[in-house]
Amino acid sequence: MATRTFIGKNNPELYKAMADLDKAVHAAGIDKWHHELIKISASHFNGCAYCVDKHTQDALSLDIPVRKIILIPVWHEATDHFTAEEQLILQLTKAVTFIHEHGIADELYDECLRVFGEDYTAKLIAAATVINTWNRVGVSFKLQPKF
Repeated sequence: MATRTFIGKNNPELYKAMADLDKAVHAAGIDKWHHELIKISASHFNGCAYCVDKHTQDALSLDIPVRKIILIPVWHEATDHFTAEEQLILQLTKAVTFIHEHGIADELYDECLRVFGEDYTAKLIAAATVINTWNRVGVSFKLQPKF
């Protein structure tokens, strides 16, 4: 695999803008586990090994059980291991990640509003949007997990 120049090397202003958006989402007050759940799930969907590895490590530092993290890609087959709120976050993350297919269904959006409220729902969508952007950077530049 040929090494690709990372965006931050040749375009530091673009990288800084992305990093600033990421910082804003982190500062928005999303529950840390909810945020990692979004990041791990979207990263699996997008095939970003670098982000799956990084955010799995971040989730482990929150003392999330390893088995729960392992089940994220197949949560719909392991619903007993995820709360109703976590399942809703996973559904929303999938809808945002695959927005080009059907958008976010009104029923899903309305359920998010009912459970999380307007402010938190907007923050969840922003978090899913930002990690999808990072995934595209990671996959485009073939970033590899660091061991």
